[in-house]
Amino acid sequence: MKLNNKIFIVTGGEGLIGKSIIKNIKKNEGIAISLDIRIDKSNMDPDKYYLDTNNDNSIKDVLDKVINRFGKIDGLVNNAYPRTSDWGQAFEDTSNESFSLNLDMQLGRIFAITKPVLKTMKLNQSGSIVNIASIYGMVGNDFKIYENTNINPPVAYSAIKGGLINFNRYIASCYGKYNIRANCISPGGIFDNQDPIFVKNYEEKVPMKRMGKPDDIAPLVSFLLSDESEYITGQNIAIDGGWTCI
Repeated sequence: MKLNNKIFIVTGGEGLIGKSIIKNIKKNEGIAISLDIRIDKSNMDPDKYYLDTNNDNSIKDVLDKVINRFGKIDGLVNNAYPRTSDWGQAFEDTSNESFSLNLDMQLGRIFAITKPVLKTMKLNQSGSIVNIASIYGMVGNDFKIYENTNINPPVAYSAIKGGLINFNRYIASCYGKYNIRANCISPGGIFDNQDPIFVKNYEEKVPMKRMGKPDDIAPLVSFLLSDESEYITGQNIAIDGGWTCI
């Protein structure tokens, strides 16, 4: 996919989807740097850097390290998924403070890391950004699939992912003249050992009759980072087994 010798940073690179994204970039001979709060600060792996997306100094420090080492950033994948300890409360139990904090922790911090990366890409007149959104930024929740489980789809999640999809359009429109592209991927439900009742309900509804896997997402990320997609920008692509087509 023409990722050779290009530098890609992936936030949340140690998570379920992030690990698969990193693996696929490397498979296509790109240089993938994992940025994650779960990486120890004393870590010696040159392709893994500690990052707290909620800390401006941490963002500056890690971007300085990448740029000092490589001289550029060719691609950014906004995949990190920070959230508060009360994440997943029912709508009526979600406090105003929790809702606002989660919007800032996710959507606000995507802005915080994307802005300096865009500055670097603008200097190089090239770059690709991939934002990991969700089908719940595109369509409403189907609450039937959560019946008889202890899962509550967070109201902030839908607001964040819907906002991210339009934030992505803004970036694509504003920075296209600098040969910088921005695209969203909206995964459907990804299997992660959820409540078996939820899994059954989900798979009964989705046309392909299964939940997604991280490896379903990663190849499209690599494609959108690559020169093969050089005329694709401002798009949101669902990888959902057909969920949003019905």
